[in-house]
Amino acid sequence: MTYASHEALAAAIRSCSRCPLRREGGLGPVLSTGPSDAPLMIVGEGPGGVEDDYGGPLVGPSGQLLDKALLSVGITRDHVYVTNIVKCRPRGNRTPTMEEGRFCGSIWLASEIALVKPKVIVGLGKVALRFFLGREAGIIRSRGHWIDYHGIPVMPTFHPAYLLRQSGRGLVDAKWQVYYDLLAAKEKAAALSPDWVWKSDTMPNLLESLTEERKRRHEGNHIS
Repeated sequence: MTYASHEALAAAIRSCSRCPLRREGGLGPVLSTGPSDAPLMIVGEGPGGVEDDYGGPLVGPSGQLLDKALLSVGITRDHVYVTNIVKCRPRGNRTPTMEEGRFCGSIWLASEIALVKPKVIVGLGKVALRFFLGREAGIIRSRGHWIDYHGIPVMPTFHPAYLLRQSGRGLVDAKWQVYYDLLAAKEKAAALSPDWVWKSDTMPNLLESLTEERKRRHEGNHIS
């Protein structure tokens, strides 16, 4: 389904109860951040505890690492559209299954892509990779290789949570791989949208910007 506005899409996502994830105990669907006309879309896997608390994707420890990685290629988060394959938090912060990703993504992420019309997508982690690829695949071998998703180039790369689990030489190598993947995605998107501004003078405070959304989520949960 195609939605006329970001507000209409957000309202539809908030009212969704189509799968068991909505009933696993979270505060409700986690929406996106960033401008709805951004040429670059970044897609994570699913919300964790901090994301469920505040109502924004990738705002916890993984998101802070993502912010640093984006800044290394000249991007601040307020200039890219960030969302997740799965909108509701899986219990215990488990990784969403491929089936959950396919079900939720085919409804809501597909609607987001139709509305935003990104020039380039970055897929973070194996759940995003498998959604865009349409089959089982490993992120270690697949990262850094472009995927075509209905005419949109998708760059799969490591999820920041993966980097947080690395140490030593493995961490250094993984960080460089993410850097080059993000750089390639930005360069392709910039070539297709040459007038787009990629960076603010100061880093945005995402948690502060989500204060009202966090209040709404907790009040709604209390009422229910």
